[in-house]
Amino acid sequence: MTASTAASGIRAALAADPALGAGNVLHKLFEHGAPPDGPGMAFDTEVDGHPAFTDLTLGELYTVVAARAAWFAARGVGPRDPVAVYVTSAADAMLHFMALAWLGAIPALMNPNIPGDVAAEYIRRLRAVGLLTDGTRRQRLAEADRGLELGFGLEAVFDAAETGTGDPAAAPAPYRHHDEDPIAITHSSGTTRMPTAVTQTHGNLFVGTRVLRLNKPRARGTERILNALPAPHAAGIMSLNHALCNRADLLYLSRPDDGEAVVSAIERWRPSGVFGFAVTWAELARIDLGKRAVDSVSLWFNTGDCAHEPHIRHLVAAGSHDRPTASGARRVPGSMFVDGLGSSEMGHSAFHITHAPGTERYGRCVGRTHDFAEIKLLDPETGEEVPVGEVGLCGMKSATLSPGYWNDSLATHRNRRNGYYLTGDLLYRDEEGYYYHVDRMVDAVPLGGGKWLYTAMSEERILKACPDVLDCTVVAMPTGAGVVSDVLLTLHPWADAAADRTEAVRAALAEFSEAAAATLREVVVIGPERLIVGPTGKVRKFLMRQRHAAEAGAGAEAGAGAEVSQAASSAQESGTR
Repeated sequence: MTASTAASGIRAALAADPALGAGNVLHKLFEHGAPPDGPGMAFDTEVDGHPAFTDLTLGELYTVVAARAAWFAARGVGPRDPVAVYVTSAADAMLHFMALAWLGAIPALMNPNIPGDVAAEYIRRLRAVGLLTDGTRRQRLAEADRGLELGFGLEAVFDAAETGTGDPAAAPAPYRHHDEDPIAITHSSGTTRMPTAVTQTHGNLFVGTRVLRLNKPRARGTERILNALPAPHAAGIMSLNHALCNRADLLYLSRPDDGEAVVSAIERWRPSGVFGFAVTWAELARIDLGKRAVDSVSLWFNTGDCAHEPHIRHLVAAGSHDRPTASGARRVPGSMFVDGLGSSEMGHSAFHITHAPGTERYGRCVGRTHDFAEIKLLDPETGEEVPVGEVGLCGMKSATLSPGYWNDSLATHRNRRNGYYLTGDLLYRDEEGYYYHVDRMVDAVPLGGGKWLYTAMSEERILKACPDVLDCTVVAMPTGAGVVSDVLLTLHPWADAAADRTEAVRAALAEFSEAAAATLREVVVIGPERLIVGPTGKVRKFLMRQRHAAEAGAGAEAGAGAEVSQAASSAQESGTR
């Protein structure tokens, strides 16, 4: 029996197992006969004597996870115990997720880029029994809040450097999960400062893997995956289970927001597919991929915010893929980019579209819906479905949805309407059933008379019209004379910083909305260091608006504008991604 045939048999057995879910994939693989010398995982840091970038076999992965499960069990951690996990490396995030899930505990995975004061308050709100951290993050917490000395009211503060010393043979029998059991708490990107804690269950976080990865042929380009998604994210857990179930090689990076580190890892590890967020592709847009050894990549996979057209085109022009010919497969230049739109609350992207060098359906098109997702676009005021071609607030029904927010029933119920979860995204649908993302409700600005300035769509148009612009942010502010908008540009290294792009930007805005174009006041070139970003690298437009308005001498008006924007929708805080 070939390795491919054996892997297909294991996938079939997993697909037929109703007890398989997001919390027990590692154990189910052995239960269904996966060989210990098969693929496990690799990390960009050393793990228990295994060097960085060295593949751990499935058996080796099982051993290092068992050691950590035994260590926690010896300290009284068990089923239903929430444990905050605030660590620096992807290895510590993923291995401790699996170890705590082994015990039926609930790891609350935190992005390592969260500032110390925010992390401290987030940990308090979790009401966890313990905190797992490392020396770097512990120091950050201590500097931000002396409450660490008191343990935040926690029963214990654990050191990630010690957990690998547990005895794997002493690990207890794996906890038997039910679909409704929480297996993790992940959080939003924190673009409005405090991240929102999102509950993930054994069932909801596995629906996409079961439907798309186990019940269908393995997608091309997913044989060897470099993961540039943040490990402490719902998408990070799903990509882990995706790779394990499909018996694919997987490398986790700890700094997915560092474009040079991602490209260097591609050159070193030679993946067939790269998974990431939109910020990853913006970082790669800074790099001339034609001069780098990225030809192994045939697939780029995006989730979270949908990606910008220039960034996608930059990627699909790189890499290579197999093309069938009469004489067999032939490797040719170019790759595929799978785009979508997802969030921690959605559990899995509801939409999908595939781009290749010859495709032309862009304009923030996120594609059609997956079979497991029901989408309706709703009028924010009435809750009624809007007609085709009209922008509406995205409502979603799906078994992938998170059951709600940890310790926050108010937010859980506020973001539901007529049986739908409100994602906080504004989209429209065309006659062919394709969906187009125009903005987040929190970032859209009312102009009066039913007209709106959609910042995300405006940025998309500007990037397309100005090829020397690497990224841009539209900052809108109300004044006594109405809304004005300034466009902040970051340029490619080769661009002329002194060039006047005002008319090109105005024309790009007018292409989607004359009313939006009329608000343009100024186009400003800024350095990337001037961007205010959240833990995942996403631009925090709310704070950009505040700072830019204050610098422009309109601080009071910006504050009023923030209130107007926040009052624009009862779904303001939903789906904060």
